[in-house]
Amino acid sequence: MWRRTSVILALAGSFGCASAPAVEPAPSPPPPAGQSVPDQTDAERPIPYPVTYPPAFQQALASGTRSESGAPGPDYWQNWADYTITTRLLPDDKRVEGSESIRYQNRSPDNLRQLVLDLNLNVHAPGAVRNEPAEVTGGVELTRVAVNGQVLSEGVQGGSGYVVRGTKMIIVPPAPVAAGATVELGVDWAFDVPQAGAGGRMGYDDDNLFFLAYWYPQMAVYDDVIGWHPDPFLGTAEFYSDFGNYNVTVEAPEGWVILGTGELRNPAEVLSPEVHRRYTAAATSDTVVQVLTPADFTSATADAADGWLSWSFQADSVRDVAYSATRESIWDRTRTAVGDRDGDGDVDYTVINALYREPAFRWHNAAAFEQHSISFLSDYTDYPYPWPHMTAVEGAGIIGGGMEYPMMTLIGDYNDASDEALYGVIVHELAHMWVPMIVGVDERRYSWMDEGTTTFNETMAQQDFYPGSNPLEDVRGGYIRVALAGMEGEMMRRSDYHYAGPAFGIASYSKPATVLVALRGVLGEETFNTAYREFIDRWAFKHPQPWDMWNTFEDI
Repeated sequence: MWRRTSVILALAGSFGCASAPAVEPAPSPPPPAGQSVPDQTDAERPIPYPVTYPPAFQQALASGTRSESGAPGPDYWQNWADYTITTRLLPDDKRVEGSESIRYQNRSPDNLRQLVLDLNLNVHAPGAVRNEPAEVTGGVELTRVAVNGQVLSEGVQGGSGYVVRGTKMIIVPPAPVAAGATVELGVDWAFDVPQAGAGGRMGYDDDNLFFLAYWYPQMAVYDDVIGWHPDPFLGTAEFYSDFGNYNVTVEAPEGWVILGTGELRNPAEVLSPEVHRRYTAAATSDTVVQVLTPADFTSATADAADGWLSWSFQADSVRDVAYSATRESIWDRTRTAVGDRDGDGDVDYTVINALYREPAFRWHNAAAFEQHSISFLSDYTDYPYPWPHMTAVEGAGIIGGGMEYPMMTLIGDYNDASDEALYGVIVHELAHMWVPMIVGVDERRYSWMDEGTTTFNETMAQQDFYPGSNPLEDVRGGYIRVALAGMEGEMMRRSDYHYAGPAFGIASYSKPATVLVALRGVLGEETFNTAYREFIDRWAFKHPQPWDMWNTFEDI
């Protein structure tokens, strides 16, 4: 996430700000009488204190799920969920109603006596614990919770049931879910859409745009280090999610265009014939095709006998899903190269979408910015972008900076900034497709793993797109200014528990990006790139801990 308007980044100056003036070091005192100054030219590199693994990580090493080399261990596992979700957007009521079934596979060696789900929009419930202001909308309304077809009551009665504690729902099933077994969950739910919800990560604006994110009951992570992840969503630190497959149907009134995570499976049924023709042609075009112009806003979708259209999406191997609904957005569509994704020797492509409303005048460049970002990052990471599309949605009024989701990002209009600033936030959010969307790190505890690597990747792309620029120096300058002000935060501090906003911002973004640059200087660019890319490859669609990253670098 990039919070352009926050105090964190304003004070940190870590994005697009001029670098700090150099600070002159204090002169060294003269040596005591009779002593000479040691010759430093042949001194060995100092070795820091040894890294001590926390007990839970040590246990993972002992059990064979992790390894000292930094690679997943021979017995590595992670659980999996297949979701089928049907949801209805009620724009006039600013409300969403949904029903879902979850096929949850317990691939762990443990019998699960509890099942835990995340209800992130409960950060908007009355009395919710949160660390930043939020609109109170009532949170998530649960109307049915079932396990293997058996409807459960709220509260644990007779050995089964469910309870809601903040943004977590704990289910006690009628019988434990055995190691290797699969359980079927069913949940019916609804919520009133907050205007700028989940910390400005979803919501609605101006009666012509909705963005649904962190919006459905989702399985919490049960992993080999923590077990059930207990940390609630408090509004600042982000998310930790398992991978799964999704079949999602979004029902919306005709006239509303829905785009989102996954491949749209029924475009001919929901788009008007002319819009569908452009939609299809754009998928193989290297130049931008305007699928929707202002002249098309009243005829963008097919007609529906009852006034409602069902948009069907399928997404495989993703950690979440998010959807935009708009009825007055320009739609630019094209494609971009991602390299040889399937190993057949041919260049593969992904589709690029940019959705923006007319007042967002800088966004006519957004599709080109996306094209460069995805192509460059596929090459730089040596991991081709794996999904069918990448979509950027202008969401002024909901968000000022940007926020990432699999195949999707929500970004402000940047009317009061510059084209360079809009490129910077687009490439930042698209760089998140590699971390955490492919490399599934725990953002809620270790935000530096995704924001720091993403900031580093962003600067690499900026240097390529704007030759002669020095974004790394801007990032380093922001870090130094906050450090000199005494507000620096530790990278390994839990993300929600920094003492001040600048400490969180520096520890998450510019400090780890600067450390990666320093590490590259120590190792040399070739060795660094080899280790960096090996970490991404080893942990693609898995859940690395910080020690896995460090051990991979040591190994390489």
